[in-house]
Amino acid sequence: MTTALTLEADPYILPLPGPESPVVLDRWISAGNTHPNSRYSDDVWSMGPLIDNPGDSIHKINLRRCPATLRSEFRRLIWVLVNGELRPTYVQERGFQNRSRDGVISMRDNILQWMKFARWLDRQGVSQVSDCTMEHWMAYAAKCTSGCTRVHAQTVLRWLSDLWAFDQLSASPCGVTQPPWESEGIDDYLPASTGEAGGENKTEPLDPTVIGPLLTWSIRMVEDFSDDILAAWAERCRMHARVTATPSTRGGLAAVKNYLQPLVDAGALLPATVSRKHGITLAHHYVAAVTGASWNQVHDFATRRGLRELAARRPGPSPMQVPVTGRIEGRTWREFMDYEETPILVRHLATAAAIVILYLTGMRPQEARSLRSGCCPDPQPNPDGSMPRHLIRAHHFKNVRDSDGHHISAGEERAVPWVAITPVVNAIRVLERIVPKGELLFSSTHHDVVSQRKHHGALKRGTLDRRVENLVSWINQEATAQGLPAQMVPEDPHGNLGLSRLRRTLAWHIARRPGGLVALAIQYGHMRTALDARTSTGYGNRGRRGFHGELDVETALAAAQTAARLRDATAAGEKISGPAARRALIGATSLPSFEGALTTPKAAAKFLARDGLVLFDNPDSFLICAFKRDTALCDPDPGATAPNQFACQLGCGNAVRTDSYAQAAREHADRLDTKAVLVPQPLGDRLRLTANRFRALADAHDSAAQSAEEAIA
Repeated sequence: MTTALTLEADPYILPLPGPESPVVLDRWISAGNTHPNSRYSDDVWSMGPLIDNPGDSIHKINLRRCPATLRSEFRRLIWVLVNGELRPTYVQERGFQNRSRDGVISMRDNILQWMKFARWLDRQGVSQVSDCTMEHWMAYAAKCTSGCTRVHAQTVLRWLSDLWAFDQLSASPCGVTQPPWESEGIDDYLPASTGEAGGENKTEPLDPTVIGPLLTWSIRMVEDFSDDILAAWAERCRMHARVTATPSTRGGLAAVKNYLQPLVDAGALLPATVSRKHGITLAHHYVAAVTGASWNQVHDFATRRGLRELAARRPGPSPMQVPVTGRIEGRTWREFMDYEETPILVRHLATAAAIVILYLTGMRPQEARSLRSGCCPDPQPNPDGSMPRHLIRAHHFKNVRDSDGHHISAGEERAVPWVAITPVVNAIRVLERIVPKGELLFSSTHHDVVSQRKHHGALKRGTLDRRVENLVSWINQEATAQGLPAQMVPEDPHGNLGLSRLRRTLAWHIARRPGGLVALAIQYGHMRTALDARTSTGYGNRGRRGFHGELDVETALAAAQTAARLRDATAAGEKISGPAARRALIGATSLPSFEGALTTPKAAAKFLARDGLVLFDNPDSFLICAFKRDTALCDPDPGATAPNQFACQLGCGNAVRTDSYAQAAREHADRLDTKAVLVPQPLGDRLRLTANRFRALADAHDSAAQSAEEAIA
């Protein structure tokens, strides 16, 4: 790459900045961005002028973390990275970097790696970057790629190459030497490939025993408790505002005494709150609100009488005059709404709404954080009077670039909106009651219900993840208090319940439909139908990327496991029956060519495209479906690669049963007979008819069952 060209001859060369030069040049700042721009001489630089995504934090570059001997040069190099653009010819030649300019998150990660490199060079006695030799490059490359995946190692080496590449865009280069992998090739500097999947397909889904009660309580919060919580929040805000506006009067002091002194004398509990500074103490605001006194009068009275310490020993509730309408297990869920508990409940309500939205749409967390009030309007009736589905207008951010290939921090509106089922619509409506019209549904300012601080944009990923953990703790306390220990959320075997795991969990459950979940199998079935319909009307043009790709992966993995179980069962001597028995056995025996390769959407789509050879477990119907579109009776959509398992029909030409399924059908019939004795006769008669139908299925299997060798002959 040429380094001696002048600014006039080469538009990619950047002039030297002065002490008062802006850190981000105007050309990279969008019209609506109002974040302050740092100066070149500052030791801490804000990346705010590059950030338009409301869900992103305002990242900062602390140049003091760079060794003093190298700080001047790295300051210049970082400024060039922030404002420079690699030449197209270089980008085209570079095999492992195809962008002239990264987004702000990648830029931040790049700078952090440069800082690490600077500190390492300083420890090696290098005081200027031009003294970095090939030996230095190779030693540091070996150090920083040790123990990481091949993909991450490639990214790190690309960041280090950027140090050399961007240096040449300065009017006064620092003389960074070329890393050896730029001329020799990068493969020899990378660890061996492990074949592991990356990104979302490596994210572990939540365990079924976790997502079941978590979703139960989240929907319960949104649909059963939200009216009480938001009414209590409105009353609390009214009471708090009244206290703020109330002056001290002689009557107010008398009211405080008349309210508190009888409680003290009777040894009763005192309204208490938890203060960061004092721990458990008297609820000053609440007492002021119910007595009509000022906060100072309550404080003075409590101080003189030692009520702060007394409240810590005798903490009591702070009931408000708000009707409680929400019910749980047939009874009201609260005796009263508590002044001090209400902000916590509002926070948990918003977190529950986030879980409902993310889990029941498959939306990425950063997309959900960008949703605004009004994003899901009520649809207008169709001409025939039917109601269309609710649609969510959302922005997406992943891989959104302008015509020059530069990342657009603000993202762009999805060409095809998300389909919202009823629980999602309800969750959005709850959030719209918390934030003003047109505001972000997860606005950091409006969801800071305790401290009421003004923050940038939406709640950040780390904040929401912590709130999920706090919600789980509250759920378990509430389940215990309500006498519902079976509805507690257990620990997940894979660790914290981050919101990013919900997307993969939805794909997992739609594909596998395990028992015991709150969202019943029919709900998942309808969601798959909605997703497939969306694919056929727009998403198909995008090559089944995003959530559909994840759904394909989980569906393929589930089908592969079904095939493996069938293969093992027949090898162990189980017999098989059904019109698709031969086809199912062929599908099961063709599995080895796909084993270990179903971790990418492309491989999964190829696996699922084998119409008639992909096997789907349907334990509710006690069969395996060797899905073939033309013979399926479940009314699959054109181009569907999976059956509508909730609409499984008797007599379908895709059905397959083994001895295990026949035995399971008989056991289920026995359970129905047992239940029939305990219910009224009309219902009992229906249960017995159903039981007889399942026994007939098992008998039909026994009469037609063949060994695998006979079936495939």
